[in-house]
Amino acid sequence: MSNILVYALHYEGAFNKNSLGAVAEASRLAGELGGEAHAVVVGEGIADDLAATLGSYGATKVYKAEGPEGLAGPVIDTFGKLFDGGEYQYAVFGGGLLGFEIGAGLAARIDAGVTMEVTGVNVVDGKLVAERPILGDSSISTSRYKDKGIIIARLNAFEVKETGGAAATVENITADLSPQAQQANIVTRGEQRGADVDIEGASILVAGGRGLGKAEGFELCDDLAKAFGGNSAVAATRAVVDAGWYPYAAQIGQTGKTVAPKLYLAAGISGAIQHKVGMQSSENIVAINKDANAPIFEFSDLGIVGDLNKILPKLTEAVKARKG
Repeated sequence: MSNILVYALHYEGAFNKNSLGAVAEASRLAGELGGEAHAVVVGEGIADDLAATLGSYGATKVYKAEGPEGLAGPVIDTFGKLFDGGEYQYAVFGGGLLGFEIGAGLAARIDAGVTMEVTGVNVVDGKLVAERPILGDSSISTSRYKDKGIIIARLNAFEVKETGGAAATVENITADLSPQAQQANIVTRGEQRGADVDIEGASILVAGGRGLGKAEGFELCDDLAKAFGGNSAVAATRAVVDAGWYPYAAQIGQTGKTVAPKLYLAAGISGAIQHKVGMQSSENIVAINKDANAPIFEFSDLGIVGDLNKILPKLTEAVKARKG
């Protein structure tokens, strides 16, 4: 049972980024186990040619099942049928709420161990060992599995890496859907607010926290990001996203995205460990906070103690003047 199953989420002619990372990671691990990575795609009318492109990320076979995309039930039933065949011991999922739901349901279905928010997987003595940060990412928990194992990654934990492999073999599969899997329907699919915010690809990030005082305070961050121009964007902490001040797509931290821009400017951010883990790899970190004892100053390259409402506008003017 050295082959690994991996889920590839599909929507409107494209595969989810985290799913592609999971396919690449499953391919690497399966190779070390002496097996192959086999992907599962569930959707309506997905072309064989599209499914076969998963071979570029390391999948040698793709099981394609007809069913509503985006619902956990049909995917759990499909995976369950494949596991019942006795060929697989492990399943890998990319980060995201759907992966968590499917992974948990599948673990219950096949009586497997499950680890969520995984950031690293290794092969030890011929078995998979998953690593998961705990205690505010201050320590690492190691998971081993007595028999079957379900591994669900943290968002962006697995690198999207093309292996140069040949097109995957596509095999149609029909799973008998359980009654509960047929009780849910997608009525409409809404766009995530702020889904067009690309903070992971930005070279300069201006991030705002509770120190901005209100949602309108983000206008100061927007103005500065526009002044920088080029590949710049605005990001936010979990606290302000939870408060509805800024879209979740721009959230950085343990429950958001992990970034590593050339410049990370933190405005009104205290620097809690949950936020630090999402941006500590930034090349240059500049922090503005009126609290001289804010934790963020401990790992900043440059710290400015003062009123951001006065500092940000002056900084914006200075950047415009320098570029002008």
